[in-house]
Amino acid sequence: MESPRPTTALPAPARPRPVTPTAATAGLLVPVLAALGVVGSYCVQVIHGDWVDRQQAACRHLPFPEAEHVAGWAGLALGLSAVIVYVLLARRLRRRHSVRLRETWPGLLAFVSVWLDVPAVLLELFMVWAMRTPDGSGSVLGDCG
Repeated sequence: MESPRPTTALPAPARPRPVTPTAATAGLLVPVLAALGVVGSYCVQVIHGDWVDRQQAACRHLPFPEAEHVAGWAGLALGLSAVIVYVLLARRLRRRHSVRLRETWPGLLAFVSVWLDVPAVLLELFMVWAMRTPDGSGSVLGDCG
């Protein structure tokens, strides 16, 4: 009598990682929002520099440009929205598919982008603070005489 052969259980097939179009779009939206937030902070610097140059050319104080406020607050809002989209995407993938965000390619891209966005959000906060505080020395108009 032969002994029965031991049967080995086949491993369960690997579950495909869920990359739905919504997850891919949200994952790609995070670096775009983070980059636009940095562009907003750069625009604050450009607008402020142009404003100072116009004051020096006119040899008088000019009103503060509202575009600088818009660019500063928009940069901060875009930087923070990148973090919010990341958190919402992570919660959705965890709840619906029981998978971590970093296990998908858009999630990994969003993960790297949001960690690079953290210093950018601090820069954007500083830009908003800097444009809201009065300039202690005032603008130097140069030689107007």
